Amino acid sequence: MVDALGLGLGVTITLVVVALHFAKGTEKPAPEDIANEVLERRAETVPETDFPEPMNRSIGGGGGAVAVGGGAEGELGEDEEGESEGFDPAAIPEDEVEYYEIEYEKQGETVEVASNETLLEAGEDEDWDLPYACREGQCLSCAGNVSGDANELVRHSNNEVLSEDEMEKGYCLTCVAYPTDSFTVETDEAP
Repeated sequence: MVDALGLGLGVTITLVVVALHFAKGTEKPAPEDIANEVLERRAETVPETDFPEPMNRSIGGGGGAVAVGGGAEGELGEDEEGESEGFDPAAIPEDEVEYYEIEYEKQGETVEVASNETLLEAGEDEDWDLPYACREGQCLSCAGNVSGDANELVRHSNNEVLSEDEMEKGYCLTCVAYPTDSFTVETDEAP
């Protein structure tokens, strides 16, 4: 019935396999972590850009920066009504810089903002995490609402998205909006 030789051989082979399984052998060394080295090599191949960091702070992620085309960028071009198309804050001489009290409603604080400083920069100087994406006046990520007509209270160095009607309702782009008077601003408010 049961062959003693077959049974003995089966038990012996089983014991040998179990012993080999539990026996400590030479371990295979873990490979060296080269992730940082690979990232550094990749970073060296990417050219430097002039984009401000980070570029992902708009509501919902990206914000989609748009390439700047031609136009009147950098030119002083105020018309009779005092509109600020192409306003250049760097052209304001240091002795003519004015300071205004700007109340940031959501932050619950009032700060002094220079006429050659954007509302976004002034908030960042206070370590507030204000939304933005392009910093070029080409998206609505940084939009805010001022207490009054934005045409009278701020000058934009660039504005490619807000209409005259929206600006009359107080909407501005904090990344390119320079104060011309004291007011209250509610950040993170888009039309």
